[in-house]
Amino acid sequence: MKIVLINGHPDKESYNYALAVSYVKGAKNSGAEVREIHVGELEFNPNLQFGYRKRTELEPDLLQAQESIKWADHIVWIYPVWWGSVPALMKGFLDRVLLPGFAFKKREGSVWWDKYLTGKTSRIICTMDQPTWYYRWMNGRPSHIAMKKLTMNFIGIRKVRITSIGPLRLSKEEFRKKWLTKVEKLGFQNR
Repeated sequence: MKIVLINGHPDKESYNYALAVSYVKGAKNSGAEVREIHVGELEFNPNLQFGYRKRTELEPDLLQAQESIKWADHIVWIYPVWWGSVPALMKGFLDRVLLPGFAFKKREGSVWWDKYLTGKTSRIICTMDQPTWYYRWMNGRPSHIAMKKLTMNFIGIRKVRITSIGPLRLSKEEFRKKWLTKVEKLGFQNR
């Protein structure tokens, strides 16, 4: 199994980085090949300045990210839910990397499009400061819908699983350790 893990948290000392380490440890122990992308460490302009009207040349880090996404069988996203969405830098990463011609292509004279990243699977692991049940039932899980349906499904990735971890802010060490173990197990199972 070839896995690319994309960590969308900009802070190297965050719990999201610890989750990424745990996932990678489990995946490598299973024999999987793993590549890591830590969005906060990349050098790129997150602004899709001209939309799709005019091409903005991709920086080397984004070209490498596209190559890793194309290479992978399974894409793992780790990020915190901020304001019901992904962090701004990760949103810029999505805008700049999942471009027409790479991830999809709109059909001429049609509202439909071709999906270029079919055959892959994905796992979303996200942290939040509210109970996961509250995020789902009271807030409608906006980042889950945006990432799963409006991003992954849009580009052809049909099988997407979501792991929500929260509330994190007031959590105890035992809670955090338990989740590190669970995420390592997900990595070992290549899920």
